[in-house]
Amino acid sequence: MNDFEELIHYRITRAFETISEAETMIANNHWNASVNRIYYACFYAVSALLLTQNISPSTHKGTRQMFGLHFVQNGQIPKNLAKYFNDLFDRRQSGDYDDFIQFDESTSQQLLKTGKEFVQFIDKLIPHQKP
Repeated sequence: MNDFEELIHYRITRAFETISEAETMIANNHWNASVNRIYYACFYAVSALLLTQNISPSTHKGTRQMFGLHFVQNGQIPKNLAKYFNDLFDRRQSGDYDDFIQFDESTSQQLLKTGKEFVQFIDKLIPHQKP
């Protein structure tokens, strides 16, 4: 496995680990932290997918734009998953930076369910090499 393949492997592995972190946050009633971790799990998965096309944006906005341009517009990623990712970014931003934003268990559980589906869907698009 070359360095580039190792980075792709690292990021998709990190996506699954971060989903686990989100589950821990939910189990401990840390709703805002869970939304943060769910977003980052999806972000790591998208970053891994973009790397398969040698695309490495330097910002979250750039990552979302390149994801849409290279994977959503051509139909590889369903539009509902792309919308989820963008919505999740907005929720994470709000939960991390806005005052008086408090997510609840129901929201966190639903976002986690879709987040797991999102990461698994993207994982299937990534060619895997054994480390």
